[in-house]
Amino acid sequence: MASLHELNRLGQSVWLDFIDRNLLAKGGLTRLVEAGVSGVTTNPTIFHKAITGSGDYDASIRALIERDPAMSAEQVTEALMVADVQAAADTLHPVYERTSGADGYVSLEVPPDLAFDAQGTVRMAHQLWQAVDRRNVMIKVPGTREGVEAFETLTADGINVNVTLLFAVSRYEEVVQAWARGLARASQPQTVASVASFFVSRVDGKVDKQLDAIASPQAQALKGRIAIANARWAYERFQALRRDPAVAALLQRGARPQRPLWASTSTKNPAYRDVLYVETLIGADTVNTLPPDTLDAFLDHGEARATISQDMVRVHADLAALRPLGIDLDAVTAELEREGVASFADSWIKLLEGVKAKCAEVAGVPAR
Repeated sequence: MASLHELNRLGQSVWLDFIDRNLLAKGGLTRLVEAGVSGVTTNPTIFHKAITGSGDYDASIRALIERDPAMSAEQVTEALMVADVQAAADTLHPVYERTSGADGYVSLEVPPDLAFDAQGTVRMAHQLWQAVDRRNVMIKVPGTREGVEAFETLTADGINVNVTLLFAVSRYEEVVQAWARGLARASQPQTVASVASFFVSRVDGKVDKQLDAIASPQAQALKGRIAIANARWAYERFQALRRDPAVAALLQRGARPQRPLWASTSTKNPAYRDVLYVETLIGADTVNTLPPDTLDAFLDHGEARATISQDMVRVHADLAALRPLGIDLDAVTAELEREGVASFADSWIKLLEGVKAKCAEVAGVPAR
């Protein structure tokens, strides 16, 4: 069995892409932390499954509605999410202390309907930051152009941010530049933490379909390789950008590097190894957030060795081979960003509808 501590020794943090009341109340997260998990990420889809898929939240919903029958679905949802994030942050606080703030974070996302509203994102991020009231929390902000603008402001304000839904290396570079500008304005840059969540498997999901349509031997040889190449290219840029004078000056002042975080790491294609996007992206100063099934698979038969910078000549050759085949990776990543924002927005609507139904079911009062 692989050990998460082996990944830790290689410089990679493992976060859990999941949360629910049962995991928190029955010590499941505590046991995972002991096994080497050092963070938690959440999103509307995860909360929808948690809140509507069991009765674990019924008592809390009933108490909220009894206290204030006029609460909206948004207010009930925020209260439930904040409570879970606070509990997870408290469980992870020893990791935060032991690593001097380098790890031990829980991520909570701003509503995705703010993805193209920079000022609205800043306001909501401050609201969530104050509501949770834990230093080891990151507010998730989508990596749209407006989200990157908000991220810079929030970094300057001293708020920890997880910039999510990143697909393109060019957008990732914009995030790093915004991080450097924001941190340069922060009063205590050494206390601000950030990660850049780079989505992996969805790239193969999109590109592999185009490769199958081409069906040539050259196209088939690239299947299952582009997502990894894209992520490794991002890591290469991460290392290069650390030498940028503005970034290097911040690091010399004691700022924490903004680590790349590999997200969307479950394997969607059953023909691929189920830990493909874990084993191939292991390296120093990175985070990999794993859903429970992928975490279990890695613990069962994963291999832990440094791989993130392997075969970079082949990485760039694979990426360069796309354009002669008529595949535009920039267009692919732009489409994935649009689809990602739309998918998260849809999940948010389903979450609110589910909470409304729960309020009517357990409290007899349909939330607004």
